[in-house]
Amino acid sequence: MCGIVGIIGSGADSKQKATPYYASYQVYRALLTLQHRGQDAAGILSYDNHYKIFSEEKNVGLVAQVFDQEKIESLTGEMAIGHTRYATAGGDGKGDIQPMVTGAPFGLGMVHNGNLLNYYSLAKKLKKDHNRHLLTSNDLEVLMNYWDLFLLNGKGVKESTFSFDNIARATEELFDTLIGGYAVLGMIADHGMFAFRDPNGIRPLSLGVKENEDGGMQYCVCSETVAMNYTGHKYLREIEPGELVFLGLDGSIQSKIVKQAPKTSPCMFEWVYFSAAESEVNNQSVYGTRLNLGTQLGLKAQKLIDAGDIAPDVVMPVPDTSRTAAISVADKLNLPYREGLIKNRYVYRSFILNTQKKREEAVELKLSPIKSEIEGKRILLIDDSVVRGTTSKQIIALLKKNGAKEVVLGITSPPLRHSCYYGIDFPDEKELIANDRDINEIEKWVEATKVIYLGEDDLREAIGHKNLCMACVNNCYPTKIEEGKFFAETRKKMKNTRGLGHLSVA
Repeated sequence: MCGIVGIIGSGADSKQKATPYYASYQVYRALLTLQHRGQDAAGILSYDNHYKIFSEEKNVGLVAQVFDQEKIESLTGEMAIGHTRYATAGGDGKGDIQPMVTGAPFGLGMVHNGNLLNYYSLAKKLKKDHNRHLLTSNDLEVLMNYWDLFLLNGKGVKESTFSFDNIARATEELFDTLIGGYAVLGMIADHGMFAFRDPNGIRPLSLGVKENEDGGMQYCVCSETVAMNYTGHKYLREIEPGELVFLGLDGSIQSKIVKQAPKTSPCMFEWVYFSAAESEVNNQSVYGTRLNLGTQLGLKAQKLIDAGDIAPDVVMPVPDTSRTAAISVADKLNLPYREGLIKNRYVYRSFILNTQKKREEAVELKLSPIKSEIEGKRILLIDDSVVRGTTSKQIIALLKKNGAKEVVLGITSPPLRHSCYYGIDFPDEKELIANDRDINEIEKWVEATKVIYLGEDDLREAIGHKNLCMACVNNCYPTKIEEGKFFAETRKKMKNTRGLGHLSVA
């Protein structure tokens, strides 16, 4: 899971030098709002149509650490794309950081959010069949190489010229080749910006617009609508699953649904955990959805209260993504809502750290208990999900250490029992606490009085979408997963031998 954003404007006189950081400054601001989607690294690539050059800055670290005013001012041009990285695969080196740029065809730069399940077989095929040597372990490089091949040598190609029809045909061939969940943004020198989502729509992508001071139109494409709140773009619509959108330097816009699955499957984790509360994903408010999730969880908790199985005194969230749902649970149960854990905002989100040791250390640093709100209380603790379970176990132990009488754990998602191959960091299902345990065993392991999960139907009702990717819950994958075991095993092998939690960038 990563954050991606692209800005392209029209109306500037092409005979004059583009305003410094015309697009890149807004991309930088947008990336700051998408920092929650990835904290490993960040990058921006711009294109200056006056000087006909790409300019790039990228490095490991948070967005504000990677960029300063001097670097942003060097990224001139009418269009720019940016990326904030959460690596589920790939190396820790600078070479694997996005964006990526190549001179052919036409001059091409790209970023993407997601994961290619068949990355390894495609990488081998590139070398064997097309004599292409990969320079990184980033699956975006594989994606770019195939798009390049299909543009120049695909079905029905008569000449290597730029046209919307040609890139639509190349994208269709790409959809037939790639297996996974992905949202892609790219720039083509002298022409414009393109964006597309996988046919199942697993990863999100939104389109916005605003008018420039010179009367031209400026477009924004981003992972989450929260970015538009800060760039001043008006939300237009979601880019549809399987759709290609092309935004020209002249302000034109072309689009085509190239190939769409019969049942699209947006990832349920976008609403449950990853997306910012201010965002809308697939036209559904994240904040409103989390209120709904809390309502559903409150109904389940009320049944246990009525049966005398639990008797909580207060409702308490695990900060921060669970706060909204916890407020809704407290309202539903007519119980006090209390903040018993204060988050240190300068520590990474523990789930998206790339090793278990880092996650455990982060929990100790990131949550400070308020003993007066904990001591002597029977706490209904609300969290959005339990993945490996270690964090939940540590938090419950922390509450008990500070005097909690008992802790009931309420989860606003169903049990996660199966691998995710689409950009969330649990490709090995054996790492999941719910994979080989029933609810009683989970309760015992995390040392909670009770664990309350939502059901699949509860989740669908709260989100308001019938068709969701819930493969990690129900083992129903929207794509083929024959290469999944190899993907998980290779990731684990590299993690053990090189100390990395990644195989290719997501």
